[in-house]
Amino acid sequence: MSLTDLITPTAVVPALKVASKKQAIQELAAEAAKLTGYSEQTIAEILLQREKLGSTGVGNGIAIPHGKLPKLGKIFGMFARLEKPIDFEALDGQPVDLIFLLLAPETAGADHLKALARIARLLRDPDVAQKLRESQNADALYAVLAVPSASAA
Repeated sequence: MSLTDLITPTAVVPALKVASKKQAIQELAAEAAKLTGYSEQTIAEILLQREKLGSTGVGNGIAIPHGKLPKLGKIFGMFARLEKPIDFEALDGQPVDLIFLLLAPETAGADHLKALARIARLLRDPDVAQKLRESQNADALYAVLAVPSASAA
């Protein structure tokens, strides 16, 4: 599974302006709603419910909020780089500036977990994270996400 199976160039937000975790989730839900046809409120509720189980801030400035939606056609990914890092209650206490949103059909099962693992492996690569932080626009960000790195294989 390649990240290009999960994300399209239109699902990249190069400079999201938010001040809090909740605001970030709501803004991402609004963007995801435009691309999936689901309501912004439905997506935000599913993501916020998941956050109540424990933060999806995985460390090193990275968060991977995720959830499952009924009747979603396929796994959907979206990437956002924040204009300013925010507190995401991450495991390492570090503020988050890179967010990869993942939505999966309720029936996705193992594919959902494989997608999460793939995203986590890619974003944990220090070179990839650095390139994402240095990229200037959505096309450059997408290019970094679309290139398979050796450690993510």
